[in-house]
Amino acid sequence: MNYIWIVIIFLLLLAGFGYSLWHIWNILPFPLLFKGIGVGILALCFLVMFFNFFVGLDRLPMVLSEILYEVGFSSIFIMLYVVILFAVLDLGKVCHIFPRSLLYNSVGGSIFIFIIIFGLFFYGNLHYNKKYRQPIALVTSKKLNKPLKIVMLSDLHLGYHNRKSEFRRWVNLINKETPDLILIGGDIVDGSIRALREQKMDKEFLRLRAPVYACLGNHEYYSGESEARQFYKDAKIHLLVDSVVETDGINIIGRDDRTNMHRASLAQLCARVKDKTLYTILLDHQPYHLEEAEESHIDFQLSGHTHYGQVWPISWIENAIYEDAYGPFKKGRTQYFVTSGIGIWGGKFRIGTRSEYLVVTLSHQ
Repeated sequence: MNYIWIVIIFLLLLAGFGYSLWHIWNILPFPLLFKGIGVGILALCFLVMFFNFFVGLDRLPMVLSEILYEVGFSSIFIMLYVVILFAVLDLGKVCHIFPRSLLYNSVGGSIFIFIIIFGLFFYGNLHYNKKYRQPIALVTSKKLNKPLKIVMLSDLHLGYHNRKSEFRRWVNLINKETPDLILIGGDIVDGSIRALREQKMDKEFLRLRAPVYACLGNHEYYSGESEARQFYKDAKIHLLVDSVVETDGINIIGRDDRTNMHRASLAQLCARVKDKTLYTILLDHQPYHLEEAEESHIDFQLSGHTHYGQVWPISWIENAIYEDAYGPFKKGRTQYFVTSGIGIWGGKFRIGTRSEYLVVTLSHQ
């Protein structure tokens, strides 16, 4: 089934690629030579994405890898909005709202398209770079050694695009909160351990002033699980893979990512909890089957993975896929938060979504 979806997505990308380039060719008011150069450059940017996927970047010089990543994967999101914009104009043409001349050898039409797309993605990049602080107040009747302040985050996607200088800023934001604990819900790695190693990202993790606990995400498997585990060990991250730990008077359960079809069930993990009277937090990267946490009497579940689509209207698709694609949720006595993540995959744009970290205060009722 996964291969079927890959083929469908690939065909949709090609269809969007062809549709957008055909319209760009028609609308540009240039001689054929300059049209060909312009469309050829745009096509090359899009084809870089396929190079990134199928050939890879790890063998190239670091600077070149960073450029190819940004160009190739940003083109997906830009193409999405170019397709939407031309589809609206095509519909307007059919309904006689816009003149046909707007889409053919049109100076005005070309300037209009450029201003809309440039303005939208300039905003999207600025919005991505702003990291939102999401406060959450949790109360419990269970015993606590003391009130706890916990910074929770997910989907850092560190690598060729979220680089060391950017991560340093995130570390400063987290340290400013003076948390007792830091919990990470998977996808610390984007897709290349090499990118983290060469930038010495592990040294930045060592600057965090609280113990860090994390679970695996699907991108740790894409980058190589064994290499990811070694990196976390070097970064002094307490990696919980189908394991349970008691710390600061609470239980933390870290599930392996569902990429591993043989991971332990949540019921099996809960059976390993020694003191069930303590407040229990579950780290499970992908927010599927939320009823399992309720059935296992988990107090709070942190998930990520969805990014809430990163850009609209993909967020609508996420809403259709997941019971909770983003934000707080509750089933019975179990509370959930599916975060859109502090980082991002691919192009560094947020349109209709946001990048965030959670600041949780846990206190006795």
